[in-house]
Amino acid sequence: MQRETATVHDLTRGARRILEVASDLFYDRGIHAVGVDTIAAESGVTKRTLYNNFGSKDALVAAYLDARHREWWRRLEERTAAAEPPRALAFFDVYAEDARTVTRGCAFLNAAAELPADHPAYAIIRYHKRSIEERIGELIAEERPSAGEARRLARHLFLLLEGAFAHQGVHGKGLLLEAREIARGLLA
Repeated sequence: MQRETATVHDLTRGARRILEVASDLFYDRGIHAVGVDTIAAESGVTKRTLYNNFGSKDALVAAYLDARHREWWRRLEERTAAAEPPRALAFFDVYAEDARTVTRGCAFLNAAAELPADHPAYAIIRYHKRSIEERIGELIAEERPSAGEARRLARHLFLLLEGAFAHQGVHGKGLLLEAREIARGLLA
């Protein structure tokens, strides 16, 4: 699933730089902790340039999450296309790859914890998470057409996946491997 909005490639070079810097800052420090003054200064632009490109900090936060979703989704689709059945396990592999490089957990869950439900970026958070669950369900249905409970199984795998990723900071990165084996059993 891909959102129908402008992509990072549609932005000017300066806007891409602002988005790149803002993305790093939002993830590393938190959305509320980072002001437009900091983003502008670290991007090497004026606040006016930032506002001319994004309109508001809220729009910049939405662009950050949308760009993150698109990049993550591209990697996921590459991985599922190359995966052997059951391809739903590829989600666990992508999350495990992410676990090797992330320092503060899931950017979408972090943003959800900071933003009110009516924030413009919250729709992107919901879309990202819903898309994961739906794609798992699609893969299950494609590979197991007789599985009348594909949606229910997809929900279980989604919760297992998200829970393992969210708790890796507490229980260690091996939790995703354990969750993958549980998922394998559920898909058997």
